[in-house]
Amino acid sequence: MTERSIGVGVVGLGFMGRTHVGAYRAAAEGGSPNRLVAVCDAVPERRAGRVGAAGNLEGEEREERLFDPADVRAYEHPAELFADAEVELVSICTPTDSHVSLAIAALEAGKHVLVEKPVALRAADVERLVAAAKAASTLCMPAHCMRFWPGWDWLHERVRSGDLGAVRSAVFRRLASPPAWSPDFYADAARTGGALVDLHIHDADFVRWCFGEPDEVHATGNLDHLTTLYRYADGPAHVVAEGGWDHTSGFNFQMRFVVVFEQATAEFDLARDPQLTLSRGGETSAVELPEGDGYLGEVRHLLDAVRSGKGGLRCTLDDALGVARLLERELEQLQI
Repeated sequence: MTERSIGVGVVGLGFMGRTHVGAYRAAAEGGSPNRLVAVCDAVPERRAGRVGAAGNLEGEEREERLFDPADVRAYEHPAELFADAEVELVSICTPTDSHVSLAIAALEAGKHVLVEKPVALRAADVERLVAAAKAASTLCMPAHCMRFWPGWDWLHERVRSGDLGAVRSAVFRRLASPPAWSPDFYADAARTGGALVDLHIHDADFVRWCFGEPDEVHATGNLDHLTTLYRYADGPAHVVAEGGWDHTSGFNFQMRFVVVFEQATAEFDLARDPQLTLSRGGETSAVELPEGDGYLGEVRHLLDAVRSGKGGLRCTLDDALGVARLLERELEQLQI
């Protein structure tokens, strides 16, 4: 039996919007039927499918069209896209301070929603979307892509299963130069929350997913570069995450973890081949990973949930609210 195709709309065609368009396309090619039927952006060139500079994970500017404007309806205003009857699922990929209002509007229009991280800068604003989602008949999932990233989902399973023993130490590192796309937006910490909220959030969320809510947090640094120690009364003795985007231009993006279990050590490095290795018994071996990335994983997961009608999301708005509250705890300790 052929699975039905889901009509998709993407609001905001900056770096993340382009990433979502590509992820939906890859999902369709990989057997999760969906079709991009509409996009929305205030910039005419983007509405015509012309793309600009790439982000941290891609170093080159691309010239090809993101989509064929003859096949995809392009709107200037989000309300027009939300009114499109062929759009069943909407990705919200606009600046952070518009996420909550747009996601609520999409839910009220009867759409399923994938809302980019961070959902909001403040937990109180995330609470508004939590309430709206509970009142809606459709799904709303925050785009916490590390929960779906090959190697990182593997790590979560190892932590939860205990098949390598208990975790003794877990260290996460995510470092970059300032984002080259939307420079005016990313230069304004009042809108982005700095690296704390826009970059470090990935590892803070992953720590919560693996180990639960920490009993204590000890953070040092500033909005653009910080290190946080998470303390657990009943859990690993050493959990640390460093995140920063204050490196000079040309610095290569780093996304790494080193996790020490009782019986093995797992290491992931995005810039290395193989990306994930496991050391035990005096030997180090590569862990085979599926193709794709967390963006593909998250859209495929939500498409499957929409089709099944059963929910069961791997990442929920309650998770987004929890990490927002955790980041507020960290913010209180930073030297700003």
